[in-house]
Amino acid sequence: MTNYSGFTIRIGRPLMTDRRNPRIATRKQPRQARSTRLVEDVLQAAVQVLASEGAQRFTMARVAERAGVSVGSLYQYFPNKASVLFRLQHDEWRQTAEMLRGMLEDTRQAPPERLRTVVHAFIRSECDEARMRIALDDAAPLYRDAPEAQEIRAAGTVIFRAFMREALPDVPDATLAVACDLITTTLTAGGKAFSEHERTPAEIDAYSTAMADMFCAYLERLAHN
Repeated sequence: MTNYSGFTIRIGRPLMTDRRNPRIATRKQPRQARSTRLVEDVLQAAVQVLASEGAQRFTMARVAERAGVSVGSLYQYFPNKASVLFRLQHDEWRQTAEMLRGMLEDTRQAPPERLRTVVHAFIRSECDEARMRIALDDAAPLYRDAPEAQEIRAAGTVIFRAFMREALPDVPDATLAVACDLITTTLTAGGKAFSEHERTPAEIDAYSTAMADMFCAYLERLAHN
């Protein structure tokens, strides 16, 4: 899930790249079962290479070797390593966004309770996937300015702003925009910093509860004002 959560794109240590906006879209979509399986094997191999080698040593050749396919087969679907890494990040963002959307749109709970659920789930996810998130942070400069990445970031913002509008129907748009940015930035930055060290379940729960209390108190004050 590191993390972005879909709300923001985190930037790790600089990774040199020759192009500011490399092509990151896949060359073609697999249509047959065999092709689909090949892409799945490649993505699984990419996860393993990223976890073991890090973004700095991540190469198409290493992915192909780990997947047991030729480099040529890899290039049929991915134009460069940025596209492979972005696909990993995209899948993680999508899973996180879908999880958070389901929680934020669960009208069986009041908005403050939904926000508490989201905070706990997000922080737990950050801690569970810290190693992969850090590696993807290092790779972010390869694709962070690409239109595809910006579209995903915008989609995450729409999800949260819709929730905030429901939670604070009478708050002016300018105030709501500030509140959205403050909460999402604090959540992602806090989750990243907290997850950089191994945490116990009790520590995760205590941290999540404290952050959720802070957010809910802030929403209550905005609502009363």
